[in-house]
Formats: sequence, C-alpha cells, structure tokens
Amino acid sequence: MKYRITLFTAFLFCQVSFAQEKDTTAVNKLSEVVVTGQLGPQSIKKSVFNVRVISKEDIKQLAANNLSDVLNQYLNITIQNSGSDGRSTVSMFGLDSQYFKILVDNIPLVSDTGMGTNVDLTQVNLDDVERIEIIEGSMGVTHGANAVSGVLNIITKKTGAKDWEISATIQEETVGDEYALFDKGRHIQSLKVAHKFNENWFVNVGANHNNFAGFYDGRQGKDYNVNDGLRGYSWLPKQQFVGNALVGYQKDNFRIFYKFDYYGENVDYYNPILNPQDNYPFPETYYAKDKRFITNRFYQHLNSNGKLFSKLNYNVSVSYQKQQRDLEKFNYQLETQKEFDETRETFQSNKVFYSTGTLSNFFDDKKVDFQLGYELNDELGNASATSGTFFNEDKQLKDIEKRLKNYDFFTVAEINLSDKFSVRPGLRYSFQSVFDNQYASSLGLRYIFKKGLETRASIGKSYRTPNFNELYTYFVDTNHNIQGNSELVPENSTSYELSFKRSCYFDSGAQIANNLAVTYLDVNDRIDMVLTQVVPTMNYKYININKYKMWNISTTEQYKYKNWDSKIGVAVVGISQKLDLAALNVTSDDKFLYSLQLNSSVSYAIPKWNTLFALYYKYNGKQQQFVAGTDENGNAKFYLNEINPYSWMDASARKSFFKNKFEVTVGARNLFDIQSVQQIQNGGTGGVHSSGSSDLLLGYGRSYYLKLTYNLNFN
Repeated sequence: MKYRITLFTAFLFCQVSFAQEKDTTAVNKLSEVVVTGQLGPQSIKKSVFNVRVISKEDIKQLAANNLSDVLNQYLNITIQNSGSDGRSTVSMFGLDSQYFKILVDNIPLVSDTGMGTNVDLTQVNLDDVERIEIIEGSMGVTHGANAVSGVLNIITKKTGAKDWEISATIQEETVGDEYALFDKGRHIQSLKVAHKFNENWFVNVGANHNNFAGFYDGRQGKDYNVNDGLRGYSWLPKQQFVGNALVGYQKDNFRIFYKFDYYGENVDYYNPILNPQDNYPFPETYYAKDKRFITNRFYQHLNSNGKLFSKLNYNVSVSYQKQQRDLEKFNYQLETQKEFDETRETFQSNKVFYSTGTLSNFFDDKKVDFQLGYELNDELGNASATSGTFFNEDKQLKDIEKRLKNYDFFTVAEINLSDKFSVRPGLRYSFQSVFDNQYASSLGLRYIFKKGLETRASIGKSYRTPNFNELYTYFVDTNHNIQGNSELVPENSTSYELSFKRSCYFDSGAQIANNLAVTYLDVNDRIDMVLTQVVPTMNYKYININKYKMWNISTTEQYKYKNWDSKIGVAVVGISQKLDLAALNVTSDDKFLYSLQLNSSVSYAIPKWNTLFALYYKYNGKQQQFVAGTDENGNAKFYLNEINPYSWMDASARKSFFKNKFEVTVGARNLFDIQSVQQIQNGGTGGVHSSGSSDLLLGYGRSYYLKLTYNLNFN
C-alpha cells in the first residue's frame, strides 16, 4: 500500500504545481513522432498507445554499442546474462524473451530459435539507430504472435541533413579492472559514411568491430598450461563484426529503401581440463579440447511506402533473414599454441522469409481512419544432431528440420469522435501451418482532459506460439529424460492498461512531465517443463499446464530547468504463477509475489564548454518465485526462492571540440561493482526446476571507458 501512495503522490506533483504557472495557455512543444503500432507516423501525443522513446542522445550518453548497454537502465526490464555463452536476453514483467518482440524498422529480427524473440541483446548493434520505441503490453493485433509483454522497435537512419556525413569512432573499455591493449578489456571501432546525392537519393554504409577479450576473474586465459582447473575465462571472449548498408529514394509521395545488415560473431570456449600428450624423450605436453561458436546473420529489408491513386497510403516490406550458429571443435596445443583436428558443422540455424503490408486512409473524413494489413511468415528451423537435444518423428537423434508458416490478416480503425476523444479497435486472424488458427484483438481509447491531461486505456488479446525447443527437444541419458511435445498449443493472454500523462510548462522555462500507468496481464495454457513420470525413471515434458498473472503500477517523472534534466521512475510488480507437477499431484501457491524497481537519471549541460554530465541509477528490489524441490523425506514440494536486491549505476561526461567535429565521452558502468547477487532457497533440496542456493550472474564488475568520435559533415 505504501508503494501505491508514493506513486500517486508523485503523479499529483504536476497537477499541484500547475497552479503556479503564470500563463496557463503556454504553447506546447512539438511532440516526438513515433511509428510503432501507428497507422502512420504521428506525434506521440496523438498515439492511442503509451509509447516510450529512448532517444539517440540517450544512446550516445550511455556510450551504448548494443541493446544490452541501453536496456539495463529501463524500468520493468531485467537483463539476463550468461557468462558461459556470452548471451544477454530481456525479461519484462517477469516473462522471458519469448514473450517480448524486438523489431528493426517494424520487421521482427531473426534469432537462432525464433523471429523477433529470444534475441541476444549483445548481437543488436546501435551504430545507425535514430531512436528506440517501446510499447508495453499486448501488441498482437499489429505485430502478431509472441508480442505478449511488449514490443521494442529500433528505428534506423534513412536520410541525412548534410550531403556528406562521416563518423569514425574508437572506444576502449575495461572489463572489471582488467585492461590491456589487445588481450584484455573491450575494444570497439566503427565507421559510418552517409551521402545524399540530391533531394531524392540517399546512401548510408557502416562497419563495426567489437572485441570483448573475456573476463579472467582469477582464471589464466587460453595459454595457461598448468592442469589445475584455472585455464580459460569466467566470461568467454567474443569477437563481433557488423556491416550495414542502406540505399533510399524518395520523390513526392513515393519512398523506397533497401537495407542490408551482416552480423558475425565468434565466441571461444577454452576447456580448463588439460590432456597429457606424449613427447618422448622430452617432458609430456598438454592439449585441450576446446570449441568455438560461430554466428552469422544476414538481414535484408526492402520497403516501399507512399500513396496509391493519390489517396490511399500504403506501406509494404519484404524481408529475408538467416541466422546460423556453427559449432567448431578443435584441439589446442599449449606448447605450440596451435589448433589441430578441427571439425565444424551447423549447430542451429533459422531462415525466414517475411512480408508485411498495410493500406490506410480510405476516407476523406479525417475523423475516421481505417487500415487493412497482412503478414506472411515462412520460417525454416534446423538443429544438428551434435546438439544432442532434438529428435525427428521416429524419435531418432539426428538432424531435424521443421518449417513453421503463418498467414495473417489484420484490420485497425482509428475513430476521432472529437479533438479530445479517440477510439481504436483492432482484430487479427492468423492461419497457422502447425497449430490451430489463432486470433488477436484489441481496443484502445484516448481522451485529453482540460489543461492537457492525457488518458489512455487499452485491452488486448494475444498469443505465443511454442518455440523450437519446446516442440522438438529430446535429451535422454542416465540422469535425465527431458522431451519436447509436438502437440503443444499456443498460449493465450489478455492485457489491460490504463495510463495518465501530463506536461506542464512554466514562464520560467521549467518543464514537468508525468506518466502514470497501471497494467494487468493474464496468461493461460502457459508452457512449462513438468514431471510426468516418477518410476522407473523421472521423466519431464513440456506441457500447456501453468497460469501466469501480473499487475504493475509505474510512474515516471521528468523535470527540466535551464541546463538541468532529471527523471525518476518507480514500478511495483506483482506476479502470480500456478506451477504444477502433474505426475505427483503437487501444485504451487499462486499468491502474488511483489517486487520494486526504481530508476533515475540526471544530466547537466554546460553550453559554453560544450559539455554534458549524466548519471544513471537503477534499483532492483527483492524478487521471489516458487521452485520445485524435495523435503527431508524425498517428497516433492514447492519452496519460495528469493533473489536479493541490487543496484546499478552508470556515469558519463561528453565534451565536443572544434565545432562539434570531435567528441570525447568518458564514463563508468556498474559503479557499485556488482558481479552477482545471491539466490536464497528457503528449505528443501534442488530439483530440475530449482536453482538451489547459488549466485545469479549480473555483470563483471565496475568498468571504465573512453570513446572518441570524429564527425565530418559538409555539403
């Protein structure tokens, strides 16, 4: 209850302070233009959805190279890191990355096992990004399957202000307290060149290299030749290569662009166990059985938008994407420092042909707009037998290839009953090749009260389709029997959101903005891995069995005055899960478990020095969840596990020289030096579902960076 009072009091601040204004008819600033979930580009104030925007300036101030660098500070989002494979994924409202969709220019981004979901955030480069738009809650009507907890849309650069825009960047960063010019730390180089031939043609090309040399954390690296278990790294070394190009043309009401992205990544695993090798008559030498994960992603996007018959607005995109992860196994000779006996094969791959299009502006009356749309998705997934976790229809462990298709049609109407009141109903129907046909629906309302108070309400129904692992996993040995389930059905969800937004402008130049939102989400037929058999072996299988409920209340306050800009946000999340062990007739408590998040930022500009200082802080409160274990008699039982609270703080200073041609950014990430946080199991012993008493990996400690950028812009 005290959290609710605090949030409500904070939201009222703008309402009370509004009475202090000298001129209540102050002219509003031009609103940001957003495109995610809209019928067309429009101001954020007119959007029926509550859209959050991460600006290009925010990205620059954080010296962010990938999505993980940015989202760490976002309210309601938790980043889940893995030092063993270098992946970082997103969790929103307690739901993992399968429920959250990541788009690039409204096109879902391919991953190893999905389309727009389960995306590794460290594999999303931000060099050519203009802004990031986030909408929380169900977006199934406009963005299809798996847009359950929200969508994130990355808007890339498609035009330029100058004829030539050239930018070169070097960034050096420590990894914890580790740094050396080549074999320790993080080393980033990038180059961007944009050219506007005339008012019609635009070209943009870029390249980026990110070398993460790994985190030693007491280990001794790849060339350590003592067999004491200290060889290797705590966080695996990772090399990333990014190349992108865009060609755009526009004239009158016609626009078209083609965008190509390439992403390459090598993640190296160095085995701590050394194997002796006979070297008679000299002392024996050692070699290690190492491996390397090699990822290649190709992204192509062709888009055309404009007018048909001088009236109808159309927007059509066609995309072909492929992501492939290969496994290279090799032996590494410690004395000669050479690799031998290399083998390489595809571990997992995903190829997707995707197209979406909309047609709108059917009526001359601006009070009513209507949109028709389609989505076509043809996804071909492949997993190698070397993964040891997939089977075919005959239950034989070998390469498996499966195709998932869907053909969707959706319609959205936007009805402006008055200048203040808008209604937006929507409906999508999806023809599925593997599952029963699905549908999504939504209804959004927007009303502007006196003095600019914006109110929005929405209800949406969406669905999540089972992923490749849930459908086809097969992992059986002496200790495990874990199987997928080809008869799984999509999960269904309903979300509700009510939000209030208000901006106040004062004659003194001060600005205050408030955003208060309340969200409720209900997920049925949730897929989970459950115990289905106890004797003679303990068997686990993916089943549609569990339920998930969540409610969230959050507020964000922003204050601007002269050179100061500050934000503070608070969120309370309550999560109720019903977990079921079918074979043992044991069910968890489904009471709501609560957690608190807080984030804030403050920046101060010194114009005469061309300098900006910024500080970012995020607090993640205690998190709780029920996990399965056994009591002292060996009987199955659910226990309440806790993740201790922790805080994250980043700081930076950015200064421009030579009329903004040269830019220097210095800063620090993770000022509190967090590496892990303790997970506490309140009784019982761990089972397959439980993590036991352990540490949850968060980061590699405090790190410092220096970023140098040279900009050359001219006509």
